[in-house]
Amino acid sequence: MKVLKFGGTSVGSVASIQTLLNILKDEVKNEEKPVVVLSAMGGVTNLLSAMAEDAANGKEFTAGLAELEKRHFDTVKALLDVQNQNPALTRLKIHFNQLEELLQGVLTLRELTPKTRDQVLAFGERCSTLMVSKIAAQHFGDVLFVDAADVIKTDSAFGNARVNTELTEQLIKGLYAENKGKTLIVTGFIASNDVGQTTTLGRGGSDYTAAIFGAALNAQEIQIWTDVNGMMTADPRMVKKAFSLTELTYTEAMELSYFGAKVIYPPTMIPAFMKKIPIVIKNTFEPEFEGTVIRHDCKASTLPIKGISSINNISILNLEGSGMVGKSGFSGRLFSLLAREQINVILITQSSSEHSITFAVQPQDTERAKQVIEQEFELELAAKKLEHIVIEKNLAILAIVGENMKQTPGMSGKLFHALGRNGVNVRAIAQGSSEYNISVIISANDLSKALNAVHDAFFVQLTKTLHAFCLGTGNIGKTLFNQLNAHTQYLKDNNGIQVKIAGISNTRKMTFNSDGISLDTWQHDLDNALHEADLANFVERMKEMNLPNCVFIDNTASPKPIAFYEEVFKANISVITCNKIGNSGSYQQYRTFKDTARAHGVDFFYETNVGAGLPIINTLNNLMNSGDRVQRIEAILSGTISFIFNNFKGDANFHDVVKEAQDKGYTEPDPRDDLSGKDFMRKMLILARDAGYAMEESDVEIESVLPKASLEAKTVEDFYATLKTEDAHFAKLKDAAEKDGKVLRYIGKLENGKVSITLQMVDENHPFYMLSGSDNIISFTTDRYRERPLVVKGPGAGAEVTAAGVFADLINVGAN
Repeated sequence: MKVLKFGGTSVGSVASIQTLLNILKDEVKNEEKPVVVLSAMGGVTNLLSAMAEDAANGKEFTAGLAELEKRHFDTVKALLDVQNQNPALTRLKIHFNQLEELLQGVLTLRELTPKTRDQVLAFGERCSTLMVSKIAAQHFGDVLFVDAADVIKTDSAFGNARVNTELTEQLIKGLYAENKGKTLIVTGFIASNDVGQTTTLGRGGSDYTAAIFGAALNAQEIQIWTDVNGMMTADPRMVKKAFSLTELTYTEAMELSYFGAKVIYPPTMIPAFMKKIPIVIKNTFEPEFEGTVIRHDCKASTLPIKGISSINNISILNLEGSGMVGKSGFSGRLFSLLAREQINVILITQSSSEHSITFAVQPQDTERAKQVIEQEFELELAAKKLEHIVIEKNLAILAIVGENMKQTPGMSGKLFHALGRNGVNVRAIAQGSSEYNISVIISANDLSKALNAVHDAFFVQLTKTLHAFCLGTGNIGKTLFNQLNAHTQYLKDNNGIQVKIAGISNTRKMTFNSDGISLDTWQHDLDNALHEADLANFVERMKEMNLPNCVFIDNTASPKPIAFYEEVFKANISVITCNKIGNSGSYQQYRTFKDTARAHGVDFFYETNVGAGLPIINTLNNLMNSGDRVQRIEAILSGTISFIFNNFKGDANFHDVVKEAQDKGYTEPDPRDDLSGKDFMRKMLILARDAGYAMEESDVEIESVLPKASLEAKTVEDFYATLKTEDAHFAKLKDAAEKDGKVLRYIGKLENGKVSITLQMVDENHPFYMLSGSDNIISFTTDRYRERPLVVKGPGAGAEVTAAGVFADLINVGAN
């Protein structure tokens, strides 16, 4: 036979009760009839508790009573035939009259004792179970309403009574034997003491009732019907990617339940655990879903952990002092005191030096715990053998749970890496020797971020989510969004990464969405955003959203975002930038960015600073990291200048080639911004710094391509006019090169700690001789690549390749 327990949502409406009846329809056909345990209708227990509190405080409670009566009466009228309604309505009305009398007594006395509270709360289960039993009888015939108070016997600890197991099992067996062939519909949560006074079984009491019946009757299984698809890997309200677990051991379920998984409660499992009865968690609203089976003989799992559980709000108390060191019995004295005061300790951790003990309690117990400890250890505090107790509030517990953790190296390392990389500070740690659970105490504000980061780290079969905040919606920004949108599925399938654009800003507007801004409608969303662009507010909002695995992407050429890089790193957010101003500023600034990123365990990627989409920075870093030593770097890193000198040949004149480059969009509006070598200088400076040289801009020698008159021209038109007057100068350079079978190249060189950028003539033996179009090229001569340099060549400009470089950096952040 089976025991089926239905929670408040399962009996909370006409539709849900109809679904419940459909589930029972198949079960009542069995020869061994099921036992059905019911909770109060959803929200009713809270309503009863509020009514009792109101009465105790002298407030009116009749509105709540009327609401309670209407919910039950409306349900009866909707689900029972007219001729069957009156008996049910009459019995319910008697209950409501009794409840009113009880509350009136509370109102008169202005007193609400635990015993009275239990009597009030019991009406929730009594009314729902009576109502459903009448409805079920209309469909299935032999149905018996059972008040569990008649068969579950407890002590008189009202609110959380302890069950007399031996007597209760005898009564349940007798009840079941006397009513063979009947479906028993039983009130959950309630019981009675040895003089017949109503008691309650505490948190999760209806589940506990089901387990008590299941154990007494040696049930085949106990089914807990709720409103979720079994036990999940994490709280689905915080972790969108949480998924249902097929099965758990009793130990795993106990650990997850203890640390906040509210689908089932630890006491529920004890009777089933003792008799090895499987517990199945099912969803009333998706009955076809298999749910989660909790059993003692689970199959081996490939998952590193079974779940991540959490308690949202706790406080910790920290005791420290020399009087604890080597003092036998100190811990016993402390925790016996807390037990006597009925203060539940959630987690304990103690330093190996015995100099401090930290323990977690519910927030409402914090001040009382502090008070009783100060009274107990008054002498030690006065003698300075104990320091004053330190309380920390607004904390949370995160726990990873699973039997596979046992003797598996690297589990704690993976946990702390995920937390540390996301800037989640761990205040205390606890791990039992069983290795089924590692628990950490963190700030409550970081809980959602921590849960998602840890879930991504351990469940590698799921995609890892990166939350990107993007500055700049020009050509590079737009192209990046297009590339991300086009490759969403590819990223998931091949890299296990999902990129959500959580924030976008240009110079006019900014918009945010923690669930991700649609890459189909981002332009419309940004144009219609309520927030005016404000860089400081953009960074502050990004930090306030506190999302896991965040990336700040700077797709601008503005100096303004650079001022925020250090702040972003300190918020444990990675930075990707194609803005070379930051790394080519002062060496101190460059070093600060590098060191801050490393100190906070995040990434600083800027591949596009030097060669757009070409893997130049990455290649140099790989050489350096593998122990190679750079002897010389030669490079052409300006697509504009490359195009100009590749086309300045034959009958072409320099003026016309520059004008063609501008017409094709290869130059800035003022071509001198390119031809001055300033941009080239920045790229060479970044390369030199990455190669290990502490260089400043003033250390780079630049030979100007342009005559002085061209550089000093007041307007772009004047600049072009000077180029015509200097035609003979440029023609002379071109002719001299062609005469010797050479070509003109504007080359940057790093050698012996010096950087220069000069106009050179190179022959066919030089790797830069065959350059064409607007390609960039770089040659690395190192200890390993001494005879034949390592050469990287390809397009060095353009929105497509630059955005692709940012895209590649984003994938690398995901890999880390």
